[in-house]
Amino acid sequence: MEDYESIILVKNEVFVFKIPPRQTNRGYRAADWNLAGPDWSGRLRLVAKGQRCALKLEDKNNGELFGQCPIDQYPGPAIEAVSDSSRYFVIKIQDENGSRSAFIGIGFSDRSDSFDLNVALQDHFKWLKKSDEPQDLQPKLDLGFKDGQTIKINMNIAKKEGTSDSPSRARTKPVGTGFLPPPPSVGSRIQSSTKAIRTSPDESSLFDVGVDNGVSQGSSDWGDFTGITTSSTRVPTSTSSNTNWVQF
Repeated sequence: MEDYESIILVKNEVFVFKIPPRQTNRGYRAADWNLAGPDWSGRLRLVAKGQRCALKLEDKNNGELFGQCPIDQYPGPAIEAVSDSSRYFVIKIQDENGSRSAFIGIGFSDRSDSFDLNVALQDHFKWLKKSDEPQDLQPKLDLGFKDGQTIKINMNIAKKEGTSDSPSRARTKPVGTGFLPPPPSVGSRIQSSTKAIRTSPDESSLFDVGVDNGVSQGSSDWGDFTGITTSSTRVPTSTSSNTNWVQF
């Protein structure tokens, strides 16, 4: 099958200059050219056919070929950048048979056009280098699990201090909600306090203030409250006289 021609880059304006012979090995300089009066202007096309690459200069109106530059490598002798500018190059054009050749200068008015030409040439030869590398024809390993295939993993996990090997000796935490019980109701507190008063023999003696022949019993049980009584320590049994009652 014959390879088809693919277009890599197209620039609609390029200038061509006659250049003087190279005097030294330091490279070409665009300052030595007649940049104000180019000898030709037209369209530039960078095309590839298989592994061959060529730069073609054509008339922008009718597409007539002005010259073409076969490029085997970049950078290389077929196309070379000048030493004093990034917008100008020196290319080697040849006829169809390759019997005649000449070096001419080309340039762009916009710096981005020369940048695009550099990138297009570098990408093309990188692609050629990668395609020439031998392909790995070994079959890929199938590391996936088959149907019904399992795997067993033994894991040595370090045990914490205070833990036991047997599950029967393991400490179990009491099951609970984690909340405190509700406080007792007001009625239950009154009943419990009343029951304590009735059943406590010590406290019942405090309220037993009956008179035995008019003498108060257990005056020491009242403590400091005995000082507020009258000079008579007897508690009268009759309610007709109020002189011997405690004064509040």
